[in-house]
Amino acid sequence: MRLGRVRGTALAAALGVVAVLGVQGMADGSEVDAASGKPVPGYGATGRSAGRPLEGKVHKLALKPKGNGEAVVSQQTTQPFGLLGVSWTDPAAQVKGTMEARARDARTGKWSRWIALEPIKAGMDGKRPAAHGATEPVWVGASDGAEVRVRGGGALPAGMELNLVDPGGSRIPAKKGDSPQTDPAAFATTTADPGPASTAPKPTVVSRLEWGADETLNNEGPVYLPGGKVKAVFVHHTADSQPYDCSESAAIVRGIHVYHVKTSGWRDLGYNFLVDKCGTIFEGRQGGIDQPVLGAHTYGWNSESAGIAVLGDYTSAGAPDAALDAVSRIAAYKLGQYDGDLNGTTTLTAGDTQKNFFGTEFTKGQTYTFKSLSGHRDGFNTECPGTSLYGQLGTVRTSGPAAQLKVATVNGVAVQPGVDAKSDGVLSVGWSTSTASDRISGFELLVDGASAASAAGTARTATTTLTTGTHKVQVKATTVNGKTSTSLPVTVVAEVKAATFVPVTPKRLMDTRAGLGVPQAKVGAGGVVTLPVAGTNGIPATGVTAVVLNVTATNPTQPSFVSVYPSGTTRSSASNLNFTPGQTIPNLVVVPVVDGKVSFFNNQGTVDLIADITGYFTSAGEGATHTNIGPKRLMDTRAGLGVPQAKVGAGGVVTLPVAGTNGIPATGVTAVVLNVTATNPTEPSFVSVYPSGTTRSSASNLNFTPGQTIPNLVVVPVVDGKVSFFNNQGTVDLIADITGYFTSAGDGATHTNIGPKRLMDTRAGLGVPQAKVGAGGVVTLPVAGTNGIPATGVTAVVLNVTATNPTQPSFVSVYPSGTTRSSASNLNFTPGQTIPNLVVVPVVDGKVSFFNNQGTVDLIADITGYFTK
Repeated sequence: MRLGRVRGTALAAALGVVAVLGVQGMADGSEVDAASGKPVPGYGATGRSAGRPLEGKVHKLALKPKGNGEAVVSQQTTQPFGLLGVSWTDPAAQVKGTMEARARDARTGKWSRWIALEPIKAGMDGKRPAAHGATEPVWVGASDGAEVRVRGGGALPAGMELNLVDPGGSRIPAKKGDSPQTDPAAFATTTADPGPASTAPKPTVVSRLEWGADETLNNEGPVYLPGGKVKAVFVHHTADSQPYDCSESAAIVRGIHVYHVKTSGWRDLGYNFLVDKCGTIFEGRQGGIDQPVLGAHTYGWNSESAGIAVLGDYTSAGAPDAALDAVSRIAAYKLGQYDGDLNGTTTLTAGDTQKNFFGTEFTKGQTYTFKSLSGHRDGFNTECPGTSLYGQLGTVRTSGPAAQLKVATVNGVAVQPGVDAKSDGVLSVGWSTSTASDRISGFELLVDGASAASAAGTARTATTTLTTGTHKVQVKATTVNGKTSTSLPVTVVAEVKAATFVPVTPKRLMDTRAGLGVPQAKVGAGGVVTLPVAGTNGIPATGVTAVVLNVTATNPTQPSFVSVYPSGTTRSSASNLNFTPGQTIPNLVVVPVVDGKVSFFNNQGTVDLIADITGYFTSAGEGATHTNIGPKRLMDTRAGLGVPQAKVGAGGVVTLPVAGTNGIPATGVTAVVLNVTATNPTEPSFVSVYPSGTTRSSASNLNFTPGQTIPNLVVVPVVDGKVSFFNNQGTVDLIADITGYFTSAGDGATHTNIGPKRLMDTRAGLGVPQAKVGAGGVVTLPVAGTNGIPATGVTAVVLNVTATNPTQPSFVSVYPSGTTRSSASNLNFTPGQTIPNLVVVPVVDGKVSFFNNQGTVDLIADITGYFTK
């Protein structure tokens, strides 16, 4: 806050930073002389007050006039102190000469060089009856002697005194007659409604309680900015001060507090925040870190700004990076509370007529443009915050998080303050920021505090899906330097219509080998192909919420995975197919539809992709509802269950009655959900599952080679009450386990999209403990009431389950927690494989269980939807 020209540089290393032979530490961190066993003078190893107020004391010594505008305090021993300054009675009086002081180090007995003392501008804290004229306080460290000289200034003001401030908490031996410090049992606290939320994170700040503020000095209560808004932040330094150790920082803050109140006669410490060279931020003037507190720091501009003082002198050397980062964090937080930009500009109204350091004239009552982060010298005629620190402010301005980040539109409708946005289940969010895209590494769309989608730093929109209910929607930005900011929340009320299932005869929609649905080309590494589904191939153009596809990867050149996700949204980490060169592998997917299309991503190498539709979910028109049953084994050719006991031969078909059996209704069943497993194959082949009574299409559901056991989920329409299974080559045993059926009776459960979202990963401890599932082991995943899934009414969840890192040939069964596991398996694998499979698993007690038979294996589960009733 230096208000005149700073004359002099930072002190050479002397007081408080002397290397003393024979000094050792005590248990509390303080230093002890090894020879005498007595404490070494200083202000503590931590500088903190352990949450108790520390009473500071001011010792006053009158200056002795010598005539000709000169006055002195002769060199003498004093009571212990750490900070000094000179005061006089009339705050309007001026000292026209030079004022200098020096102190004696309580450790070494050495005297410092002469330190220039600069007067504070009168009226800095408004008109106050008890105000005095005073110089800026100067930190000198633990001292026990002082000397002052004033000269060359003509007539001197009356009542000139040297003020020696002991900030409390010192280990300086008390002089005779020095009363012990008191420790009040109670002191004033300030309560206020919470301040506005900021887009920038609130940094850690050492509170007044923590640094030991003596609140008995502050009996007037806080005063807030007249407009209630921090429009600018002014940066200061404490200038010609003694070099300090960061363990002394709290004592320095206490000293400035005591000096501003007891010597200058202000209501409180002048700065809103103080920062030390190690990057510690201290709360300054009382009133609340999150409040627009009126400070006393930048004459003429206090009523619309906050002041941050960096402890130390930064005239000839810059502030450390830690201090600059601390200034950036607290300034971004304060400006972010009021839609300010650390790297932007603002308009301020002059509180007085004056000039700044650069000669710019300001007229009281007129408005002027300032940088939102300005130096003290921008508003007043002073060298503060020092030439070097002032030159660093440009770097500080561009070091903050993305500014003025706000949600602008929801589903194309401009956001209005206090008005809830609406959604039918699709959430498309647009946002804005004043920060350049090249400074932003990426964005995240947050729904109820969780990441729902991500986007590049150049993006300004993202899309996801919502479940029925009221949601808090925000956008989070991360800059290239890793700092984050988060927009204020927008309330979005989603009313998602119940979706019912419409089965269709299996039909091929996409084949990259033939150019069907997408261009004729393999999908490359990192490549995406997007397939239109709504409004094609008999699928309605509107109302489609999800499609059920059997997706097959073939001809891969490298180990890779494929993710199938809603076009128009950000791809999640979920994978639907994992494969190695030479494999042909299918998997069923239930993929939400947002913009009428579905996207397919391939991670490595090149691969051909095929997609066959078996049905879709719709929120418009009539469809079928879902009813859980099982898991229950309906067919096993090895045992003659459901069909004759015999392997299915080349070109052979077995037909399984489903309607009217095993608790499945005889009428109204439109489709069944079966986990079909092929085992004991003798040749490379494929199996197609299709509605009995119809012509088989080219779609395949299982692809395998000799020796493999491989399952896949199928949702197969029911036309004549039966389901048929076709094997292409060799012989194979087939097993079918039912988990549910769809019925036109309308008394079942309806479908809701969610995700794809990862719910469980044993590798990371997500959802379940971080550990592989052992032989005979079970992990149980809570699903109801988590991750946006309703707590009640959920009858089944749709999960893509992946097994990876298996150590032995094994299988995994997924079944309703709270029930007895059946013989059905959902995943079969051998060591080294990574294999996924879709499951539709009933929910009984809100949880789903996963059983592993042999060895150890990691399991992953991604949800794509759920059924409710």
